[in-house]
Amino acid sequence: MDDAGEPLSGGDRAAGFEVAWVQEGVEVRRPLADVAEVAFEEVAPVREFPSYRGQRHFPGLYWAATMLRHVGFESWLERDHAIAMDFDPRVTGFASQPFWLFWTSAEGVRLSHAPDYFARRADGSAVVVDCRPEGRRNPRDLAKFAGTQAACEGVGWDYQLVGEIDRVRVANLRWLAGFRHPRFGGAGLTEAVEAAFVVPGPLVGQAAQVADPIRVLPVVFHLLWCGRLAADLSRPLGDHSLVSRVEG
Repeated sequence: MDDAGEPLSGGDRAAGFEVAWVQEGVEVRRPLADVAEVAFEEVAPVREFPSYRGQRHFPGLYWAATMLRHVGFESWLERDHAIAMDFDPRVTGFASQPFWLFWTSAEGVRLSHAPDYFARRADGSAVVVDCRPEGRRNPRDLAKFAGTQAACEGVGWDYQLVGEIDRVRVANLRWLAGFRHPRFGGAGLTEAVEAAFVVPGPLVGQAAQVADPIRVLPVVFHLLWCGRLAADLSRPLGDHSLVSRVEG
């Protein structure tokens, strides 16, 4: 998961919040304090992803290798963060539009918000994610984001308000995501490819030592995606990118 989340202020204010989610096709609504153990990373979206002519966003479905299922998104930004979560070895599952959060502001205004993602980490911790470019965060939205963070703090979840991912890193992640499916780990080449990069070397040059790069490179990219090989993703991936095997 990308760590570029922007922290917002807020205290332990679980009281006064309610959560609604879909469970076996039925909406369930409970006080926030009662839902800390719900597996929101497995729930269905609480609302549809609209698609219509002329809309500003680009909704769709992203197939997540982490869970072997589709996750919805409403914009390219959300799609990019879905890719980043799918790539993050700490994340064991995530869901889009996982629940509605309801609360009343200090001014007595009734508010509601459906966060973009809920993700579970391998250590059992959780993070709620909202995706919004910095230039498109208006006061009303910021109030909802702040309320959402306060709710998350009340039940021990992390909260991240994220914007654009670094353009080089996200370009690399998009490319590697094209090789995320397990089928790219086959062809009987996995062990040979890993062995070829025990000594770090240039991506294409080392791949060519195994077999025809046309056959080998998809396996290299899949292993980079899986974290069994490593490269500096802050720089553009290319023929001469230094790649190494990850020990352990």
